[in-house]
Amino acid sequence: MPLNLIIVGPPGSGKGTLCENISRDFHVMHLSGGELLREEVAKKTPLGSEAFEYMKQGKLIPDETMVKLMLNKATEPAALQHGVLLDGFPRTLKQAQAITAAGLRVDAVIVLDVSDASLLERSAGRRVDPVTGEVYHLKFKPPPSQIVDRLVIRPDDTEEKQRFRMKIYKDQRDPLIVHFKDLVLTVNADQPIPKVYAEFLFLLKQRGLGEPTAPKGKL
Repeated sequence: MPLNLIIVGPPGSGKGTLCENISRDFHVMHLSGGELLREEVAKKTPLGSEAFEYMKQGKLIPDETMVKLMLNKATEPAALQHGVLLDGFPRTLKQAQAITAAGLRVDAVIVLDVSDASLLERSAGRRVDPVTGEVYHLKFKPPPSQIVDRLVIRPDDTEEKQRFRMKIYKDQRDPLIVHFKDLVLTVNADQPIPKVYAEFLFLLKQRGLGEPTAPKGKL
């Protein structure tokens, strides 16, 4: 049976890298709420046009719109055949209740547990090369010495904004954990990515949800 997973983690938790590993090794369809939304807007689909109207006004996309978008993708033939990895969705309790009511099977909810101190350190050390767009970290992914002087700090990487994002994340995460309580697998994401992935694999196997298939690449 194909694997359906939800991954939950704050900005800076390594969620993106973990999703890439899972998508590659389990050959599941990686569905990122943010990316799907941008695609729909770019294609000017009915859902994309509806979402764009809210975005123009600086408003949050309604839960109903996000649920339609994700359920449409999660029930496509390829998704039903290979399984899905929902990233950045559900973000609210209402969204979680909606996918449960719609009958979308969820095998596990992966919650990345990271200390506030680690998140602040990861955010504070992040730098962007304005020429190439490459993202570096002064400690974890040091830039070449010849380009250090031209690197910039992203406006969103200030401590104040990071703390604000962390609070919003926790406020949204806690009701999701209660809703999916029997499906939650908590992974210590304060570790290096290889160890985070190894712990994820261990917990998944312990739950009887299988191991990676032969690598086939991302869908």
